[in-house]
Amino acid sequence: MRIVLVGPPGAGKGTQAAFLAENLSIPHISTGDIFRANISQGTPLGQQAQEYMRAGQLVPDEVTIGMAKDRMAEADAASGFLLDGFPRNIAQAEALDGVLEERSQKLDAVLDLEVPEEEVVKRIAGRRICRSDSSHVFHAQYSPPKQDGVCDVCGGELYQRDDDREETVRKRLAVYHSETEPIIDHYKRQDLVTTISALGEVSEVTERAMQALETARDSVSD
Repeated sequence: MRIVLVGPPGAGKGTQAAFLAENLSIPHISTGDIFRANISQGTPLGQQAQEYMRAGQLVPDEVTIGMAKDRMAEADAASGFLLDGFPRNIAQAEALDGVLEERSQKLDAVLDLEVPEEEVVKRIAGRRICRSDSSHVFHAQYSPPKQDGVCDVCGGELYQRDDDREETVRKRLAVYHSETEPIIDHYKRQDLVTTISALGEVSEVTERAMQALETARDSVSD
């Protein structure tokens, strides 16, 4: 299957993408991963991206599209892939349509993870990260440390990243609504979108997502 995963920051896209890709035996292709891979390998696209990033500028769509196109052409993506973080706007969605058309391929489904805005703010703004080891993550409400401000694992100081502050989260959500959310209507016109609730336990969301994808696969095969 060829799938695009869409949802606001804090919807759990990365977590769900990993589970879904494993269940479906297709690669999980995230924008962050392809950026890091191209930069670490010193590819021409990676060098271009790094120049923009060092200057504090957004990486142009054509560079992001080029990286995604190269990644989708790799052998492990021949029978399908799950895109996470791409396309991020209408221009990228239209470019993806063109790439797939050139290859006589098409998307099978666009999975829209729906989360109320206040829940997104609560999820992200409540995160607390250990300064000693950033893999130690807590949440002020959902998984609080035994002692306020202290990591249960190593005793390091817990802090709130600037990106996780409420005002920053609300700005990120505004960008999502203005730039990324319109691709949902783009794909609705192609009858590809299934919206599922991303509330509840991770396993419950995964089950909903798998059921939605099974339904999408059945409709394609009919």
